Amino acid sequence: MQAGVRMARLAFLGLGVMGGPMARHLAAKGHEVTVYNRTPSRAAAWVAAHGGGQAATPAAAAAGAEAVLACVGNDDDLRAVCTGPDGAFSGMAPGTLFIDHTTVSAQVTRDLAAIAAGQGIGFVDAPVSGGQAGAENGALSIMCGGTEADYARAEPIMAAYARICRRLGDSGSGQLAKMVNQICIAGLMQGLSEALAFAQKAGLDGEAVVEVISQGAAGSWQMVNRHKTMLRDEFDFGFAVDWMRKDLGICLDTADAIGASLPVTALVDQFYKDVQLMGGGRNDTSSLIRRLR
Repeated sequence: MQAGVRMARLAFLGLGVMGGPMARHLAAKGHEVTVYNRTPSRAAAWVAAHGGGQAATPAAAAAGAEAVLACVGNDDDLRAVCTGPDGAFSGMAPGTLFIDHTTVSAQVTRDLAAIAAGQGIGFVDAPVSGGQAGAENGALSIMCGGTEADYARAEPIMAAYARICRRLGDSGSGQLAKMVNQICIAGLMQGLSEALAFAQKAGLDGEAVVEVISQGAAGSWQMVNRHKTMLRDEFDFGFAVDWMRKDLGICLDTADAIGASLPVTALVDQFYKDVQLMGGGRNDTSSLIRRLR
């Protein structure tokens, strides 16, 4: 346990490539973790590896928990695990806390936070950045929205897998910040894809070029961590194109609603659609370079 962090009884809903490692870090810190997954065999395998308990429904997982954490797929998935039949909210007592790590729309976050508040349940939207590697290594960036009091309760729990964690405003602010993150990534990945494809067509050693330019103004996390696999046509190292398009759709819808202009994001979203049509929906986001070859 970290100094000053009290062991808590927790529930974790969703054990995918992000949720599974995050729940593991919680268990490793000494928290008592009960897990739920839509595919029960994945939850059973997690419990066999890390201990804790398995529940058949979100409500059953949430029963008796001080805090419930979720990392599921999209708006509909989140609604289902919160308020659907046997949803977590029905198993949570007043005074407990729901922490959502799913990337969803700010509107569904605000809707669910309002329902939770009506039941006396705290709610923090806390989408993450850092990919599967960040989850595995406990080094995620977490962008949060919610009341100051709810965030203060959530932060020591999330510290188990956070490199940095910040409250950015009221409910929905975490999701809006995650949109900013995805907008940045879309532009960076397209620029890196064009640069590496150009270097190869020009007959340059791509790795040697990146070694030089990554130390200057062009450097980025994506460049350092993805250039080698992009040059080798290997695209199984991170966030899938299908999920990126889901996130960019949220960004573009929100931009329309608030009057923001995202011309580059809209274009890169269509480039990701091209990758999907090439059969690359499950490739990671660096597969944008495939279109250029």
